[in-house]
Amino acid sequence: MMKKMSIPTSKTSLVLFLCQIISALDVPLDSKLLEELSQPPTITQQSPKDYIVDPRENIVIQCEAKGKPPPSFSWTRNGTHFEIDKDAQVTMKPNSGTLVINIMNGGKAEAYEGVYQCTARNERGAAISNNIVIRPSRSPLWTKEKLEPNHVREGDSLVLHCRPPVGLPPPIIFWMDNAFQRLPQSERVSQGLNGDLYFSNVQPEDTREDYICYARFNHTQTIQQKQPISVKVFSMDSLNDTIAANLSDTDIYGAKPVTERQPVLLTPTGSTSTKVELRGNVLLLECIAAGLPTPVIRWIKEGGELPANRTFFENFKKTLKIIDVSEADSGNYKCIARNTLGSVHHVISVTVKAAPYWLTAPRNLVLSPGEDGTLICRANGNPKPSISWLANGVPIAIAPEDPSRKVDGDTIIFSHVQERSSAVYQCNASNEYGYLLANAFVNVLAEPPRILTPANKLYQVIADSPALLDCAYFGSPKPEIEWFKGVKGSILRGNEYVFHDNGTLEIPVAQKNSAGTYTCVARNELGKVQNEVHLEIKDPTMIIKQPEYKVIQRYGHVSFECIIKHDSTLLPTVTWLKDNDELPDDERFLVGKDNLTIMNVTDKDDGTYTCIVNTTLDSVSASAVLTVVAQPNPPFDLELTGQLERSIDLSWIPGDENNSPITNFVIEYEDALHEPGVWHYQTEVPGTQTTVQLKLSPYVNYSFRVIAVNKIGRSQPSEPSEQYLTKSASPDENPANVQGIGSEPDNLVITWEPLKGFQSNGPGLQYKVSWRQKDVDDEWTSVIVANVSKYIVSGTPTFVPYEVKVQALNDLGYAPEPSEVIGHSGEDLPMVAPGNVQVHVINSTLAKVHWDPVPLKTVRGHLQGYKVYYWKVQSLSRRSRRHVEKKILTFRGNKTFGMLPGLEPYSSYKLNVRVVNGKGEGPASPDKAFNTPEGVPSSPSFLKITNPTLDSLTLEWGSPTHPNGVLISYTLKFQPINNTHELGPLVEIRIPANESSLILKNLNYSTRYKFYFNAQTAVGSGSQITEEAVTIMDEAMASRQVDIATQGWFIGLMCAVALLILILLIVCFIRRNKGGKYPVKEKEDAHADPEIQPMKEDDGTFGEYRLFSFVSSAPF
Repeated sequence: MMKKMSIPTSKTSLVLFLCQIISALDVPLDSKLLEELSQPPTITQQSPKDYIVDPRENIVIQCEAKGKPPPSFSWTRNGTHFEIDKDAQVTMKPNSGTLVINIMNGGKAEAYEGVYQCTARNERGAAISNNIVIRPSRSPLWTKEKLEPNHVREGDSLVLHCRPPVGLPPPIIFWMDNAFQRLPQSERVSQGLNGDLYFSNVQPEDTREDYICYARFNHTQTIQQKQPISVKVFSMDSLNDTIAANLSDTDIYGAKPVTERQPVLLTPTGSTSTKVELRGNVLLLECIAAGLPTPVIRWIKEGGELPANRTFFENFKKTLKIIDVSEADSGNYKCIARNTLGSVHHVISVTVKAAPYWLTAPRNLVLSPGEDGTLICRANGNPKPSISWLANGVPIAIAPEDPSRKVDGDTIIFSHVQERSSAVYQCNASNEYGYLLANAFVNVLAEPPRILTPANKLYQVIADSPALLDCAYFGSPKPEIEWFKGVKGSILRGNEYVFHDNGTLEIPVAQKNSAGTYTCVARNELGKVQNEVHLEIKDPTMIIKQPEYKVIQRYGHVSFECIIKHDSTLLPTVTWLKDNDELPDDERFLVGKDNLTIMNVTDKDDGTYTCIVNTTLDSVSASAVLTVVAQPNPPFDLELTGQLERSIDLSWIPGDENNSPITNFVIEYEDALHEPGVWHYQTEVPGTQTTVQLKLSPYVNYSFRVIAVNKIGRSQPSEPSEQYLTKSASPDENPANVQGIGSEPDNLVITWEPLKGFQSNGPGLQYKVSWRQKDVDDEWTSVIVANVSKYIVSGTPTFVPYEVKVQALNDLGYAPEPSEVIGHSGEDLPMVAPGNVQVHVINSTLAKVHWDPVPLKTVRGHLQGYKVYYWKVQSLSRRSRRHVEKKILTFRGNKTFGMLPGLEPYSSYKLNVRVVNGKGEGPASPDKAFNTPEGVPSSPSFLKITNPTLDSLTLEWGSPTHPNGVLISYTLKFQPINNTHELGPLVEIRIPANESSLILKNLNYSTRYKFYFNAQTAVGSGSQITEEAVTIMDEAMASRQVDIATQGWFIGLMCAVALLILILLIVCFIRRNKGGKYPVKEKEDAHADPEIQPMKEDDGTFGEYRLFSFVSSAPF
């Protein structure tokens, strides 16, 4: 089933008529069609009903109308025909009904006052204008009058009357002085609606001679001035002085002082009044009262509320203003004037009347022959207006009869109209407050169908959007519209289409298969016409990467992405907005193809950024918020309250947190008395707190400042608070870190950490230093010293314990009793050496030493430990001169043994032991000698393979650098290696210790061998050295090798070959590490040196290691 939906036709400046009455034709607003169709006249422009003109300028009375054929114009003046051609001062504009009355060339405006009406007429009817009342504006002079000075007693009320001349329109009133300055107004002095100046009570300062009322006539741009009014205010004091000068001492005299008075209304008078206002106008009600003190005005509506949003108070609440009044605003309005002595009120009864206003204005009617129609004219007002009809400007009762027309009060009913029924009808609604006049025509047309939409018009829409295919048409009678798709398509029906009354075909959800050619057919009894249009469906534009929410620190860089996808046939444009407005004109904003970058972000960049993508068919957008964060702004308005001797309250106002909440506030203080310019940490509070109670110290000149902290960082410090100086007091605390340590054997140095300036609590800071020998029945010895940090006691015994204390004092007293600390007088070097030194050799590289402790009395200081000096005297395997290195191990505390690591095997050593205190080392014990046993030797110093032949190789080696004992033999192991680096059988040979070379025979020719070589002592085998060599292929090659070995080219070639071999060896090494170990290597790992074991530290057993060197001439 077809759907039908009405859609309103677009508005345009060319609107001549619209038919929206049931059963009437819709006339499309097509300029070409409108030019061709006949239509009755329509008034398009006219002057206002009440037309006040400037008498010095030409009078222009407007009357414009349109119709087909173009209408002719005529005028009436004061109800009779106006002969325009017979008045030389009056002309009518060409193709227009507008009159121009020439005043500037001799005419007088007063001669043309009257009521004018314009008629526009053509063969289809006549339209008339409103009755236009022409009146020239007037600005008469002020009437001459003699103004007496006003003598007023202070406190009395006063009214200065303006009484301006009656003008047209009424003038605007204002009061000024001789210097053309507006007189100041207030609750006490103000101008009323009638222009008078009211004084609720006069004061001496109101005395002046230039109260001038001005009237401004806007139409003529003139200002009239009233003669100045003089006001003289007599104060009670001056009046009493005048009376006293004229009366004797025995007379009773004296004016009463200024007395306060309860309010009295100056305007309006009485207790009630009435006011009539018209609907839609502005209602102004006024109450001005006298009294002392000056009364205050209040307004209420009895039985209701003052209308919200339409009520205003002016002139210091003396005027109640209600705009756009309606009948509902009728009622009693009460003004109440009140001061401290009482009140007075006045009730104004307001009645809202109404000039006629439209409920339903008649509308133009276009009908086809034989159709029916209706003109409706409904209006309201107070009182209710009467309705009268005219036809072509003539009362309908005397107009030519039309059998198709019937008048029924506010309605004209048309039945089976014919072309001769065309006419213009006027509806007049009037009451005592005004009238309304409306023209509406009935136009009967017989026209074949016309399609106004251009042929082959192309429509482009986005997929899944509605498609509206126009078929603007006209015909009388109204044509029927049908739609077809394709050249031979059937008529379109079904729920997938919507057919609008104006001929438009709507496809609610256009798909790709909706594209194609569509045909619109319009037909009525006078003919048939058709038109084709084309529809293309485009892919929608999408933002596939939208901008995202960003939080950025001030002065950083930020970028928003906006990546789009669109139909290839559409050209998109990308626009960026900030807060729905254009981007700032700032070079920091960089707009790229698919992004927006903002450099050096500032606080003003905070906001919402929107990417808008527009094509000719659609528009999409996406937004993201940029939040700019920064350190907080500094707090301000620091205030100190609740000042006490030891505390004070500090409050402040936080600065802007810059989009990052304040987490805490740091409070710092400055002591201008002791450390001016230096700020110290005081405390900190949570970010939600803006006040804190601070603890104070005596004798400090405090200033405070506050620093706000958020996640971004710290704010700048606030401005310092005012200073606050606390009273002096005795010290609250004593110096810290009191110590007694002697620097010489016969003194005691007492030191302490002085109090800081603010800790002194008052002027005259000093210290009382006291000491006595511990465990001796001695009295305290005390001395008072200045503000220093140490005191030296001389003549003390060596290293004796002392009790020491330091107490602070100032001009106001002592600090609390200090605690005592134990110190010692100066140390001296220990007197004796440790005895009974014994050495136990554990293995070839480790020994343990023992000693007896020295008596504590002989230490003469704090026992710090023992030092063991030891050194190698000689190697037992060979004798030679050598550089001796003396080593030192320190054992902390009262240790009596220690371990000596890192000794050399098969060597002779000596050692001694010394006790250590804070002063230094005591005498050394006698040297103790000991020998280390044999160990395994180091690897041979070198292994060299020479003289390769077909089946033999010569091996040469050097003895181990450290034999660590008596060498007994060497062990040689070797095995062949094939091209894949696989190892052959291992051969082992034992060689006497006195040999240094060996020739291996019976080897395979052209074979690579790997050799493993080490030395042995009685303890075992040492670490091995390895080497590889290759036997040669044949003797000729060997000979050639001998012949060419000295050739330069051969040497270069061999260098290149060596480089390649090196690279191959590196590759082989890597592969071996991945593939495993040679069996020999596994054996080497299995026979690791048992002497090379990690030493486990035994709580100071090994001590601290130091090394000393010296040259010994002793033989090895």
